[in-house]
Amino acid sequence: MSFLRKLAEKVTPPKVNLALNLKKDVYFLGENLEGELVVSSNDDFNADEVRCEFQCVEAARVQRRFYDSTSKREVVRDVWETATLYSARPSLSGPVHMSRGFTQSYPFSIGIPITMKPTYKGVDRRVTWTIKGVVAVKNRPDATTKALEVQVAQPATTPIIKEKEVIKEVVMIPCKYCGTLFPQTESTCPHCGARRTA
Repeated sequence: MSFLRKLAEKVTPPKVNLALNLKKDVYFLGENLEGELVVSSNDDFNADEVRCEFQCVEAARVQRRFYDSTSKREVVRDVWETATLYSARPSLSGPVHMSRGFTQSYPFSIGIPITMKPTYKGVDRRVTWTIKGVVAVKNRPDATTKALEVQVAQPATTPIIKEKEVIKEVVMIPCKYCGTLFPQTESTCPHCGARRTA
């Protein structure tokens, strides 16, 4: 019986209820993603680590050439290619013994780099931010939450406030010789070069 139990443990994660709670619905690039991971155990085991896994994945639809064996020629197909733009795995707790009835809340704060891309869903491109909670156990599959999608927006641009413009009133006077108006502060007419008389 003990052998079967050990065998079952190697292929099944521990019986743990995990819940991710975020403080806000929308976060901005450059902000901290804040929340808590609540762990409730229905099993008796030793956990190696409690952590969050936070990542940003970009998917793009591209056209690729494939050899089609039925038609014996190359065909062009649309495929989705993905790339992980950002990934963080902050540890919330080190090794801990979890017994039946164990309940613990682990707060977290993860920085969202301002240089990353915001959440985007288009016809041929997607940028998705996700987070999940993990209880890692040695020689057993990890207990995890479902990946929770996080809305990450571009921060509003701060308006540039110009310094107050100083408006000076300039008195214009006519040239005695050609009639061109020029500033009273000038000593010669910019048109004919005559010296100001008044």
